[in-house]
Amino acid sequence: MKKFATLIVALGFLFQGSAFAIGAIAVDDSVGETDPAYGFSTGYDTEAEAKRAAMKFCKENGDNCKVVVWFKTCGAYASSKKYYGYGYGATKGTATAAALDMCGQKSCKVVVAECE
Repeated sequence: MKKFATLIVALGFLFQGSAFAIGAIAVDDSVGETDPAYGFSTGYDTEAEAKRAAMKFCKENGDNCKVVVWFKTCGAYASSKKYYGYGYGATKGTATAAALDMCGQKSCKVVVAECE
């Protein structure tokens, strides 16, 4: 009986929360003379929580924020004055490459790249 109770406690620790923490990136990609405002979040249990946190940080410096990507591993956002791109993947390099590829311009730069 003692082994069974220990097993139950161990399983409780193993399955509490989600297997992966979730993150999100929100941006204000309005074309203008300034760099775009953005916000990112990591470490949340749900997609909705991660998106809400990213929007909150973005709105501190931007008016037209929107969530462009949420992720369970890595996410990235790249932009120039007129173009933007986002990506996600198993590594920061994969997410960054996807964001730069989507942005499509040599003037694009990675604004944020985060991993869980």
